[in-house]
Amino acid sequence: MTTSRLPPAVFTLKQFLQRQKVLGLYRSMLKTIRQVPDDADRKYLRNWAREEFQRNKNASNQDAIRMMITQANMHLDDLRKSLALAKS
Repeated sequence: MTTSRLPPAVFTLKQFLQRQKVLGLYRSMLKTIRQVPDDADRKYLRNWAREEFQRNKNASNQDAIRMMITQANMHLDDLRKSLALAKS
């Protein structure tokens, strides 16, 4: 029997859209981390991102989730800027 990757609870439209935003942010972060040239740094950042998203996966407060999304976007922007500077 296959297990579903869908959550057991039914989401409202707002929750569903927010979940999609979080998953997209996670994918973008992992895709950006793949561009880090040093293997040890890449592994550290990948583990850090995974742990942060895992730690907050059961968050339900909408305001807290919005704040975490904003913080994650800022981290992603900083990482992209650092990579751009390293390539220059």
